[in-house]
Amino acid sequence: MSRERCILLSLLALVALVPIMVTVTVEATDVMARRNLRWHYYRLNTTCKYAEVYVRSQVELYMKQQKDTTIAPKLLRLLYSDCFVNGCDGSILLDGLNSEKTAPQNRGLGGFALIDKIKTVLENRKECKGVVSCADILNLATRDAVHLYSGNLTFSGKIWMNQQAGAPSYPVLTGRRDGFESKAASVDLPSPSISWEAALAYFESKGLDVLDLTTLLGAHSTGRSHCSFIEDRLYNFNGTNKPDPNMNTSFLAEMRKKCPKRTKKGQGDPLVSLNPESGYSYRFNNSYYSRILSHTAVLGVDQQLLFGNDTEQITEEFAANFEDFRRSFALSMSRMGNIQVLTGSQGEIRMNCHVRNS
Repeated sequence: MSRERCILLSLLALVALVPIMVTVTVEATDVMARRNLRWHYYRLNTTCKYAEVYVRSQVELYMKQQKDTTIAPKLLRLLYSDCFVNGCDGSILLDGLNSEKTAPQNRGLGGFALIDKIKTVLENRKECKGVVSCADILNLATRDAVHLYSGNLTFSGKIWMNQQAGAPSYPVLTGRRDGFESKAASVDLPSPSISWEAALAYFESKGLDVLDLTTLLGAHSTGRSHCSFIEDRLYNFNGTNKPDPNMNTSFLAEMRKKCPKRTKKGQGDPLVSLNPESGYSYRFNNSYYSRILSHTAVLGVDQQLLFGNDTEQITEEFAANFEDFRRSFALSMSRMGNIQVLTGSQGEIRMNCHVRNS
C-alpha cells in the first residue's frame, strides 16, 4: 500500500472523532467562530433553549405531512449556495430583484417553504422571538433532513421506520447571525463542467481541502439536475461538437435519450437523477463513487474526480467503504457550515428570513 494511501486511511479514521475535530477545525479557520460559534449555543446561551428540538420537530412534521422525497437534496443545495457565496449568513434566503437566488447558477433552488415554516414557529414562541438566526435554521434543518430522510427512515402508516444507514447526523455549531446583503453579482458558484483542478482551487479559496471537495460532491448521491447543465457533456464537450470521451458509451446513449439536443427556442429542459441508483427515494449512499469509477457520473465535475491522484484515491476508498464516506461527510458538512460566519454583534437576527429587519 502506498504511503499516500496510508495517510488517507489514517485521516479517514480520525474523522470518527467528529465532535472533537469540528471544534478544532473551527478554531483553526475563523477567529470569530472561535470566540462565538459553539455546539448547543441556544441551549447554553439564550432563552430559546430548545431551538434545535423545535427545528427537528418541524422537519419531521414537514416530512410526514408533505411526503416530499426531494427535501433533503433541496436543502443541501440551498446550504451550499448560501455558504459558498459570502459565507453561511442566510443571504440566499433574501428576496430582491437582483438577490443571490436570482443568479443563473441558483436556478431551481427549493426548500424555502420549510425554512419559512420553522422561522414562523420559532418567532411565535415568546422565548425564541428574535433569537434564532435564519442562517442557523438552514444549517440545522439541512442536517436533520438529510439524516432523517436520505435512506435512514421511511414513512409507514403513522411512524417513521428505520430501513438502513443513510446520511449521518453531525454536530452543527450554532450562533451564526444573518447577513445584510444578497447580490446576484456576488454569486461565483462554478459550472458543473469544470475540471477537478478548478474545483479544488475553488474549494481551497473557501478554506476547504481535497478531502472536503471529494466528500461534499458526494451529496450528488441524491437530487436531480436540469439537462442544460450536462448538455455540453452530451453533445459539445469543450467545444469539440463531440460528447465527453470519458463517458461510458452505453450511459451516453441513455442520457441522450433523456436529454435530447435542444435545437429550438422554448424546448423543454428535463430533470434527470444525479444518481439513478438512489431512485426517487433519494437515498444517501456511496453508489455515487462507484458510478465515477465506471465512468457513469452524470455531472462533468463528478467524473473529473477520477483524474486527480488524491481525488481518485478518496473516490476508490469511499466506493469500497460507506462508513468512511459517512464519517467524512459529517466532518466536511460541519466545515462547510463554518465558512465566513457572522457572529457576536455582526449582522442581525432576521424576523423574516426573506427581508432585512427595518
